[in-house]
Amino acid sequence: MHSDIFPSYRGVMEYVCQGCQGRYPAEELHYTCPHCDSVFLLENTAFGELAEKSPQEWRALFDARRAGKNPALQGVFLFYELVAPIIDEQDVVWLGEGQTPIIEARTSLRRLVGQPLAFKNEGQNPSGSFKDRGMACAFSYLQAMIRKYGWNEVLTVCASTGDTSASAAMYAAYVEGPVTSAVLLPRDRVTPQQLAQPLGSGAMVLELPGVFDDCMQVVEHLADHYHVALLNSKNSWRILGQETFAYEVAQWYGWDMAGKAVFVPIGNAGNISAVLSGFLKLAELRIIERLPKILGVQSSHADPIFRYYAQDEAGRHYEPVQVAPSVAQAAMIGNPVSFPRVTSLVERYEARAGRGSFAVVQVEEQEIIEGMLLANARGHIACTQGGECLAGLIRARQDGLLEADETAILDATAHSLKFLGFQQAYFDRTLSPEYEIKPREEQINRPQAVLVDESLPAQGQADFIARAAEEVVRLLSLRDREME
Repeated sequence: MHSDIFPSYRGVMEYVCQGCQGRYPAEELHYTCPHCDSVFLLENTAFGELAEKSPQEWRALFDARRAGKNPALQGVFLFYELVAPIIDEQDVVWLGEGQTPIIEARTSLRRLVGQPLAFKNEGQNPSGSFKDRGMACAFSYLQAMIRKYGWNEVLTVCASTGDTSASAAMYAAYVEGPVTSAVLLPRDRVTPQQLAQPLGSGAMVLELPGVFDDCMQVVEHLADHYHVALLNSKNSWRILGQETFAYEVAQWYGWDMAGKAVFVPIGNAGNISAVLSGFLKLAELRIIERLPKILGVQSSHADPIFRYYAQDEAGRHYEPVQVAPSVAQAAMIGNPVSFPRVTSLVERYEARAGRGSFAVVQVEEQEIIEGMLLANARGHIACTQGGECLAGLIRARQDGLLEADETAILDATAHSLKFLGFQQAYFDRTLSPEYEIKPREEQINRPQAVLVDESLPAQGQADFIARAAEEVVRLLSLRDREME
């Protein structure tokens, strides 16, 4: 088996509406169903052919590719046959996304939480978030369409809470040619680091008053009436790329998902849809024998899917919610686009894995930011969404949703550096009251000034160095070597 040879297998991809179940060929860009306006999932109608290869052969092939050198079979396309098996090698875009590590929590954090746990560090993707998985697939498909139809002008657009815009702008800048990028952001609801990213990639950045849901409605209008390529998770090619989170988790644990529980922040619900879909595909091919538990997490400031599943099953009714500000900014979505995908996939997931294999937990803003601080103080690089997952794990334990020996894998969706403003505001006690967070002194860390009254010394001044060293010794409670 040569891991660097691009596959000859080609599937037959169709858009499948999650509302009316209508089907459309994947030969053009579709975002919502022309008949009922619901969202799509992409399905390979030739998926059954993949079962001709044994589970052992699939595991060996994917493991071999991971050690390969062909860029077209790295990242999300390491799992080519499961992702988008109509893309040709020349159209694959790979910027180093994928294969993010799973870092096991140290003993102190495991004991504190009371559960075996690990973080999957999605912030180590090239733009600093999991969004790169979906963009790699969406832009590969877009390149294929550009080549097939000879398009000479393509404007990509997206609404964002920060990470989507950073990723979309970066991939658009790399693909070049006829592709340009515009992103719509809610004014004053994106961190300075996240705002800087699309600007640095050369995108046109438009800031709108309101929240993400308002920006999303604008780009939906653009996609419905103008020639633009929508890159939000309404774009079902993105969902395919994000399924690789599930494939990588399974591969990391030797394709054994027994006794595992995966925590995913819900936000716009694209990622949890992808994770559900990805694990289902692995199970259908028997690459994994057991499905893990999937637990979605939502802030009480934006929790429509939690509210839906908290209702009695017979009378469930979905309603969007009015959001309040959240430190987990990607979670601040009151009407998730992918809700129809979630309900459809959860039904399939529970039919295969049983009741209790999926749940949604709700957490408070205080728990989210302190979850981030707790994780990072013990060596992780969790963003606020990673903190949301840790808070979700603690809540799930309280609600009796986990077995004592189950290993929790927490999705840290972005790099902590993108959200340091919230950490600093917590330490400085300057968080706006709308977040409903009260900083606790034991969680706060501040710099300590040394020789406050000293003026700037001359370089290498001996007496200054001696006084500074003496003060540092005092502050650190150091002991003289000769006294030991």
